[in-house]
Amino acid sequence: MSPQTLTKGGNAPVPTGEIRVVARWRRAAGTPELDLTGLLLGGSGKVRSDADMVFYNQPRHPSGAATLEATPDAGTLRVSLPAVPADVAKILLAVSVHGSTLDGVSDLHLTVEDGAGAAALRFDVTDTAGLAAVVLGELYRRGDAWKLRAVGQGWSAGLDGLAAAYGISVDAPEQAPPAPPAPLQAPPPAPQAPLAPQAPPAAPQAFVPPPVAPPAPPVAPPAPLAAPPAVGIPAPDATAAQEERLPVDMRKRLSMRKQIVNVVLTKKGLVGLQARVILVLDASGSMTTLYGDGTVARVVERIAAVGARLTPDGVLPAWTFASNAAQLPHLTIGDLPRWIKLHVREGQMKLMPRSRPLYRSDGTVDMREIGIQNEEQKVMTDIIRVVSGLPPGPPAFVLFFSDGGIYRDTEIEQILRDAAGLPIFWQFIGLGNEDYGVLEKLDTLAGRVVDNAGFFAVDDIDRIGDEELYERLLTEFPLWLTAARAAGVLR
Repeated sequence: MSPQTLTKGGNAPVPTGEIRVVARWRRAAGTPELDLTGLLLGGSGKVRSDADMVFYNQPRHPSGAATLEATPDAGTLRVSLPAVPADVAKILLAVSVHGSTLDGVSDLHLTVEDGAGAAALRFDVTDTAGLAAVVLGELYRRGDAWKLRAVGQGWSAGLDGLAAAYGISVDAPEQAPPAPPAPLQAPPPAPQAPLAPQAPPAAPQAFVPPPVAPPAPPVAPPAPLAAPPAVGIPAPDATAAQEERLPVDMRKRLSMRKQIVNVVLTKKGLVGLQARVILVLDASGSMTTLYGDGTVARVVERIAAVGARLTPDGVLPAWTFASNAAQLPHLTIGDLPRWIKLHVREGQMKLMPRSRPLYRSDGTVDMREIGIQNEEQKVMTDIIRVVSGLPPGPPAFVLFFSDGGIYRDTEIEQILRDAAGLPIFWQFIGLGNEDYGVLEKLDTLAGRVVDNAGFFAVDDIDRIGDEELYERLLTEFPLWLTAARAAGVLR
């Protein structure tokens, strides 16, 4: 049966459940490829955040309700109507071309197909001369159902203009953060200035850490990390010199929290435990509020006490991730306030596929290169690469913070299976009650020599006291240590 044809301004109901909204076209020779974009809009007619833009650099909405697929002459937005967030009033469908116009495009049309692929609606767009972007149509709520409105509105400013009109933060040159204030008191002698971080190599090799301070002019690469001392009771003043550099109030909080960590470890019979504590921060778009209200910064300060107690030198390797992953400069206890200011940041939208260095001249990560999607498998793979290249020492204890939206279940499962024979324990911490996918099934994940991962989620981590937080962080790690030694993973 032929689809119902709409004219500009017309509307009609769409099928229920899972649908496919497909834009197709023909291109004359030399015409650049077109891109389909979906914008999930709130009641105000604007996106609720940059995460509501589904396009080639961000092909899946965090809710899972919309997923983009593309070929040279078509673009498909798969929409699960029941999964669309309740505060999304409409979904806009547009095509655009970068650095050109649609003059060489013909037979541009939009169809809506049901779950079986049968076309229900069609809208043909005929007037595209001089335009760089066209809104083809919009899905909108009508009571408990959804309808399609044929729009056909053109934009000469391309995807940038279209995105800005609907509330997207357009990709503008990022300003470097201000230089940190001078320390309140003289710090100990500064270490040798390292190079700015570089993109990690493809194959494992001896680990060269990113900088812990803004880099000086390039010098010879620093030597790899020395092997940490053997496991034993750490010297009580292992990080004392660093802690003296902290503001008084932060130093007091750290001291109190280290004592609480000691109490937890003592109760578990682990007074002499040492570990390489690794911090991982989710920077995806759904984390924006948690970064903006200071939740993530407070989490980092609380985790610093675990690092100060378990690491032999008060140094924590750290990563940030969203669509992509990047290793951050090491977090050192004495540099905690400045490190939080420079490196605790959410990812940003990148509209155009421009090539930029991942690291900026001040040692910080260009968060436009991190993006706003959830790609946990990328950061996990990079951590394994780095840890595998380290000299023998204490096991790695990865503290992995995320607010959910996890959908790469198959990849994550395989990574955990492959890493089960390595001296790495993954402790995942959920910030909120979102979709945690495979993380909620870790206890039943088969195919591992030992259970090498734990997970718990909290509604509001600020409402959990330090003792309860450290108890939960340190519940499964000791069990893994025992199992890993018995299995020969640790020696």
